[in-house]
Amino acid sequence: MELGDLLQNIVEIPRMHARWLNTLSFMENAGARKISACEHAEEVSIIQLKHAAEEHRHAYYLKKQITKLEVPFCEGYAAADLLAPVYTRHFLHQLDIQTCKYLKKHFQLSPTGLKYAAYLFVTYAIEVRADMLYPVYQEVLTRNNQKVMVKSIILEEEGHLEEMIKQLEGFAPDWEKYAKDVLAIEEQLYTAWVAVLHQEINRYAIV
Repeated sequence: MELGDLLQNIVEIPRMHARWLNTLSFMENAGARKISACEHAEEVSIIQLKHAAEEHRHAYYLKKQITKLEVPFCEGYAAADLLAPVYTRHFLHQLDIQTCKYLKKHFQLSPTGLKYAAYLFVTYAIEVRADMLYPVYQEVLTRNNQKVMVKSIILEEEGHLEEMIKQLEGFAPDWEKYAKDVLAIEEQLYTAWVAVLHQEINRYAIV
């Protein structure tokens, strides 16, 4: 099943759609918290502050979109209010851990330097994924005449990706070969996450 078909199935069921929005909100919030956790005590760039602030705003915006659906509001991020909750909660954490292990093998970095490098590569991978996922989601929303919209997020995520590329260029001239490997790590995690989403939707259809 293609991503568009998966999202079509989700959007057709209001309660499922609410959990999807809440899942995206959780992941945006987790990303914002991860960015803040990677900040140096003194040397914090304005781009890093901007990025964390915008990810937090995305989390809020997505959560607010749930009010456009005629279903009970997802107050927090309880497992029952998320799709594929176990995989969703561990996705970014696993990407961070595996990326750190990979970077340790290829760079001689201090603990602080490793944390910053992981922030660059992990965030880059997430932005590449966001640039793929959100436009497909918006196409499905438009096709189904949904009140929910993510166009503003798409524009900001495109800007984030450009900013991450500039920062990576400053980190290492050959950053792309390392980024390619990190993208492969993210692809494995994403594929596993989507497989569980399929299983959940299929179970719901059977019931």
